[in-house]
Amino acid sequence: MKKLAAVAILGAAALAARRYLTMRDAMAAVPADMRNPVLPFVSGTISRQNLPLYRLQSRVRTPSGRGVTVTKRYVGDSAIPVLVTTPVDGQSARPGVLSIHGGGYILGSPQMEAFGTGRLVRDLGVVTVSPDYRLAPEHPFPAALDDCMTTLDWMRAHAEELGIDSDRIAVMGASAGGGLAAAVAQRSHDEGIPLRAQVLVYPMIDDRAVLRDDHAGRGRFLWTPANNRFGWTSYLGREPRMSDAPEYAAPARRTDLTGLPPAWVGVGDLDLFYDEDVDYAEKLRASGVPCELVTVPGMYHGADGLAPKARSMQDFRRGVTDHLRTYL
Repeated sequence: MKKLAAVAILGAAALAARRYLTMRDAMAAVPADMRNPVLPFVSGTISRQNLPLYRLQSRVRTPSGRGVTVTKRYVGDSAIPVLVTTPVDGQSARPGVLSIHGGGYILGSPQMEAFGTGRLVRDLGVVTVSPDYRLAPEHPFPAALDDCMTTLDWMRAHAEELGIDSDRIAVMGASAGGGLAAAVAQRSHDEGIPLRAQVLVYPMIDDRAVLRDDHAGRGRFLWTPANNRFGWTSYLGREPRMSDAPEYAAPARRTDLTGLPPAWVGVGDLDLFYDEDVDYAEKLRASGVPCELVTVPGMYHGADGLAPKARSMQDFRRGVTDHLRTYL
């Protein structure tokens, strides 16, 4: 038994060493303060077979921290679970933020992002509402977007109960949450629902990126081209194609963005979503939408979570709060 254990340990060590050597060149492009020891090992390929394990990991709750109260509510006819995070001081008529979790449209949870949500509530004194929306591939588009819109409608209808000023609501999200936030902003505009601002943190917004072969070395960490294909195929219920996608499914496809709420778009130049995010920010500006674009050299997907103490990542997060403070 001891020999088997020793062999297993040596095998695992060899695999880890091989993985580290494979990723060494990619790591060299990352600034020293944004490197994390686990970085070479968090870029596995997600499939239908291992998706349940990834989902289990993404439902671990992170601490919201002091000064906030977190309650679970159920919204709409389908009883969508949402987490409502509120400052403990009990003041009313605060700004509200529809905060949408990431996870490639296939995994993730509000409780996994509770740490960041709690920090936002403390920093800005807002009330956040975070839907545990339905995930693909079991629930392809438009299930997730419908759940987010239902949650937004609920926020507005129950604003007084929640202590929210219904005239001061913003939407935000990271990765797939950023894609859903962009879609919520578009659909809300079309349905006449006013939003004060949108925050898109390295948003996943263009299914056509799956069709490209050359990613200029981007997407080596956390969210890879293979995972992007699996995520988009799951969300659309079919393989992406250049010709079309359902309205709101891939927000980057929309040509006229006139009238959308002021936007903050942030992405790193090592992120697989770099090109689509920069293009979307430029399109927002061309449509007359106030838009702040922040690009960070050496930043990979999710770096603000893996290297939160890096100066550039602190500035990155500060940009989010400054944008919301300005417009809320």
